[in-house]
Amino acid sequence: MGRFLLVHGSCHGAWCWRDVIPALIALGHEARAIDLPAHGDDGTPAAEATLDLYVRAILTAIDRPVTLVGHSAAGYPITLAAERAPEKIARLVYLCAYVPAPGLSMIDMRRAGPRQTLTGAVHADAEGVTYNIDPDRAHDCFYHDCPDDAVAYAMPRLCPEPIRPQSTPLAPLVAWHDVERHYLICEDDRTIPPEYQRTMSASFPSGAVTTLPTGHSPFFADPELLARRLSEMSSG
Repeated sequence: MGRFLLVHGSCHGAWCWRDVIPALIALGHEARAIDLPAHGDDGTPAAEATLDLYVRAILTAIDRPVTLVGHSAAGYPITLAAERAPEKIARLVYLCAYVPAPGLSMIDMRRAGPRQTLTGAVHADAEGVTYNIDPDRAHDCFYHDCPDDAVAYAMPRLCPEPIRPQSTPLAPLVAWHDVERHYLICEDDRTIPPEYQRTMSASFPSGAVTTLPTGHSPFFADPELLARRLSEMSSG
């Protein structure tokens, strides 16, 4: 039996794992998800959200070693969590997620990608504190292969994304290199290009990179398959 802590990406919350958690439990695992600060039911003001605060929220939620799964933008805080407290992390799983490059912020990495899939789809607020995904583009970017009921559930729950955590670069990593890590490439991803996911995971150990035939939201597109892949990783 494994223990999973699931961390959402931009504009989402713990709610996005609603179908994966029961699928993992059905496979005999413990699983829970958290809201990062200023997301979901967390009441932190967006202006106060920082990458450090994200990491503290993750580490506070861990009382025993877990398989820490980060979706999309959560690649940054899960990496820093493993850097600061590797003893709390049995393994990291990057689910179509950014793998940080030292000295670069997540925004820097997005801009360095081979294709800019979000051009015109995200808009910063007047104060430059958060950005929102254009509702007319969210379906195509996030949910094009997801069931209609899941899309109807997700769309009204999307929230403004704090910019400061994503504009924070990481220092060189030391302890992170000793933590077991895996990558799940989503082959039909319209948010983070699959070829960029392959580039970011190129240094991962042999056999630690696998694929899913889904778009950017496999937790809705095929939660049972995602749960099985996560289960296989935790037992390896």
